[in-house]
Amino acid sequence: MADTLDFLLEIGCEEMPSAPLMKAQEQLGKLVDKGLANAGLAHGEVRTLSTPRRLAVLVEACATATDEIHEVVRGPKCSIAFDADGNPTRAAEGFARKNKTTAAELVRRVEADGNEYVFAERSIASVPAITLLSDLCQKTIGDIQWPNYRSQRWGSEHQTFVRPIRWICALLGSEVIPVRYADVTSGNTTRGHRVLAPGEHVVAEPAAYEQVLMDACVLGEQRRAEVIRAGIAKLEQERGGARVDTPKGTFNEVVNLCEWPTIVVGTFDEEFLAVPHEIIVEAMLKHQRYFPVYAADGSLTREFVIVSNADPAVNDTVRAGNEKVVRPRLDDAKFFYDEDLKVGLDAFRERLANVVFQKKLGTVLQKSVRMEVLAQAVARDAGYGDVAAEAAARAAHLAKADLVSQAVVEFTSQQGVMGGYYAKAQGESDVVAQAISEHYRPRFAGDVLPDGVVGKAVAISDKLDTICGMFAIDEPPTGSADPFAVRRSAIGVIAMLRELPAAKLRPLVELALDSYAKQGIEFDAADVADKVCSFFLGRLTAIARDEGAEPDTIRAVADTGVCDPVAFLGRVEALGRARSMQREVFDDLATAYARASHLADASLGVDVDKTMLGEAELALLSAVDAGSAAVQEAVVAGELDDAIAALAGLREPIDRFFEDVLVMDKDEDVRNNRLRLLNRFESAFHGVANIGAMAKKR
Repeated sequence: MADTLDFLLEIGCEEMPSAPLMKAQEQLGKLVDKGLANAGLAHGEVRTLSTPRRLAVLVEACATATDEIHEVVRGPKCSIAFDADGNPTRAAEGFARKNKTTAAELVRRVEADGNEYVFAERSIASVPAITLLSDLCQKTIGDIQWPNYRSQRWGSEHQTFVRPIRWICALLGSEVIPVRYADVTSGNTTRGHRVLAPGEHVVAEPAAYEQVLMDACVLGEQRRAEVIRAGIAKLEQERGGARVDTPKGTFNEVVNLCEWPTIVVGTFDEEFLAVPHEIIVEAMLKHQRYFPVYAADGSLTREFVIVSNADPAVNDTVRAGNEKVVRPRLDDAKFFYDEDLKVGLDAFRERLANVVFQKKLGTVLQKSVRMEVLAQAVARDAGYGDVAAEAAARAAHLAKADLVSQAVVEFTSQQGVMGGYYAKAQGESDVVAQAISEHYRPRFAGDVLPDGVVGKAVAISDKLDTICGMFAIDEPPTGSADPFAVRRSAIGVIAMLRELPAAKLRPLVELALDSYAKQGIEFDAADVADKVCSFFLGRLTAIARDEGAEPDTIRAVADTGVCDPVAFLGRVEALGRARSMQREVFDDLATAYARASHLADASLGVDVDKTMLGEAELALLSAVDAGSAAVQEAVVAGELDDAIAALAGLREPIDRFFEDVLVMDKDEDVRNNRLRLLNRFESAFHGVANIGAMAKKR
């Protein structure tokens, strides 16, 4: 086996933006790993490292040369490979081509079985790694993709990178790998922190690289993140349980804005604490990448955390500069808020007539009108009475008004939240204000739901209106496109309806579609309602699967077409629970049901002539009638376990029926009467589960 040495490639450039830097680092490791494999160079672990000014990959134990290869492959018999005149046949030519040689170069040899075969022999000499790595490095630099960012050229060069490259450090052991990209040639030096350790620093070998960086006041991304977290934790402890808000996206960005991080604490003027903290926080996080500090009681403080990349000796200057910079940002936020308070939500709502929701579905003002009707129905159907229904209608009436406010135009993620503040300021009830504030929830999987029934009613009306509208204009989500987040909205509706069991999905879908029809949009209401419910059924199936239900149990309930979240998921759970406790009973019942379903003829109806029935048939009829009544009573009462138990009770009489009775009797009247009995048996399961889907496949 060839000797091994560590391999290093560092691409040094001017400061790169954070988001593409992270994506480029992911690509770099994969590109090098694939390139080494294609070059035939064995190697150990591949690690990457990044800072705002560099992308680096470290490869342990890279082979210093490819292995020498000698291959011998046996082909067809000579009698097949050559014709009577000794000319190669198509079989010989195909074998030679497959093995990258020619028919003339094939070797004849007699094997132990006494037959003569042709052989392809190929020898590949060992190639030094330096030559291969030189090509690999240059290709890797050029192959890194920068989606959504325009790559740059510099000087008179034509090759590009996201920022101009200033140095390349490429080493195999202590030997420099010759690499040239644009006007930069490789060497054995890296560069340190711009202020704390400027200039070039020699890297003797890849194993020393990270220590050289540390000595030059440069830390890798993982170490930088640890330093920042440790500094924040210390600050929180010193302030007696304070909390620094470090959302993942902003934190990752800040990590990639520095090479030697230092925690600095700044403060802003107290007057800004009178402004809703959400827009103050967003102004700091979004525009300045500062981390706000909350007191132990959850209130926003005047302090904020700055992660400095400067010399710690000038922290006071850094603090003063950032405090000066943050004031105009917060001034803007305060100005927008104060100006919005002068207008009021009702005036803002009228302006929604000029805001398009969807070109075929009308304006946001029209959407708010539809939401009023739907939110009121949700609250009333959920059993919370007229007071809650009126509050839901009022909240829906105002829910979208803040979209045209100055604060939300500037801080778009605060839509709804600012509406809640404005509602409270103009004297709306706490319930209405909170519902407006929360009605976009849940925004993502795992997000908290609106707190009260009014908030849930408005949130459901918003999401269900969008879903039904997109289906009404025949623009449902596809595999690659869901611009209105219909899938996410459906999951949110399901989550909220599970907490409002009295509210049923199908009537709400029909009501939402009725509002669109009254608006003048033309569609087949029944067909669209079916499609919407089918869409929800698909989401419910996925949820049940994620919650651990067995596939055939899910299918048994899904086959009934029930799309109400509480009913669907409740039946899946009850059926799964009963089946786990009486698996043999349900396996036999499923098999019998599948057989009955196969034989049944719906066109015959369910009216059975008792005078034509024998003992086993009468027993089944009696059990079916009693079971059907018990099932319907249990379903109405919401006692799904009792409904499943009643169905399980039919296992013995149906088993006896199939043992004692020949269904397909020669007498047509007898046969049809028995088929009607099977129809009646099957009807007991309607709306609960297609038990036959749980039958074992034989």
